[in-house]
Amino acid sequence: MKLEVRVPSLSDSVASGTLLPWRRQVGETVARDETLVDLETDKVILEIPAPASGTLVEVRQPEGAVVKADEVVAVIETGEHVVPPAAAEKPVQPAAAATSVPAPTVVSPLPVMPLPGAAAALPAAAPGESRREPMSRLRSRVAERLVAAQHTAAMLTTFNEVNVQPVNELRQRFKAEFEVRHGVKLGYMSFFVRAVCQGLQQFPVVNAAIDGNDIVWQGDADIGIAISSPRGLVVPILRRAQTLSSAQIEAAIADFARRAREARLTLEELSGGTFSITNGGVFGSLLSTPILNPPQSAILGMHTIQERPVAENGQVVIRPMMYLALTYDHRLIDGRDAVQFLVAVKAALEAPERLLEEM
Repeated sequence: MKLEVRVPSLSDSVASGTLLPWRRQVGETVARDETLVDLETDKVILEIPAPASGTLVEVRQPEGAVVKADEVVAVIETGEHVVPPAAAEKPVQPAAAATSVPAPTVVSPLPVMPLPGAAAALPAAAPGESRREPMSRLRSRVAERLVAAQHTAAMLTTFNEVNVQPVNELRQRFKAEFEVRHGVKLGYMSFFVRAVCQGLQQFPVVNAAIDGNDIVWQGDADIGIAISSPRGLVVPILRRAQTLSSAQIEAAIADFARRAREARLTLEELSGGTFSITNGGVFGSLLSTPILNPPQSAILGMHTIQERPVAENGQVVIRPMMYLALTYDHRLIDGRDAVQFLVAVKAALEAPERLLEEM
């Protein structure tokens, strides 16, 4: 019996995807639920599995083809004695490209980095030459969204700095007990996520969004965590982050980072979100102005921690300091609310005991 292999359902925001190299060729046997080919969308890479065990007898869409949900890409013949067609002797050839430039060859392995990871190392052009390659669907989509944000929002950035010594001391005091009790390391991100959630409760307009002539107020803090993956920047969402413990936040972010490296995040995990956090500090950024993630109205930028002289009680002391940047849509959020929100985040981080209540 012949069974069709179809593209799985896609989300409302994803219309199509591009087939990556086929993992099986015509004439080869396949097992039920075995991945036959990966589908790259502008958000994630989806696996297209075999609906049953059998033999791959036909590939209707080659590598590089753009396909839509429920489209037939291959046919499997079930049964013990399957004779594939003569065409099975030849491997599937990639679809004709829009450009004559061949796909690049990766000359170094993809790095595996800690959160938020690092972009894939790209092969450099030879001296005196240049190299051209098509943008990935993810990179193209990111570019579109960033340009759209610049054109549609009145973006403004306000800055502050936070003394992270209290967080450092709390982490040092509880890190061993925290890891034993919860099975996950106590990092910085749980403190920042919980501080942001407190700030959003005090200033809900920072968690709101503009939709046409309406303001959409959100009851939950669905926090997007920007993570660099080998394919580019992805922003998985911590749903109802205001209800999560520090351990749940740390575990979820570690899981996001691992599955981002493995290209196993789902469309649902990358959709929605009411506020975002991005950490350029892991790459050494001292200060930056993050760009909004539409339709969200605000994003917090974390930066590298640097020991600097500061004044405390009339004395100059050395403290580990971090610059914070809040970019916001001035069409909705007044400067007063943005500044006070950032001050509230700073205050929570400099008195972090309440951010780690489960200990």
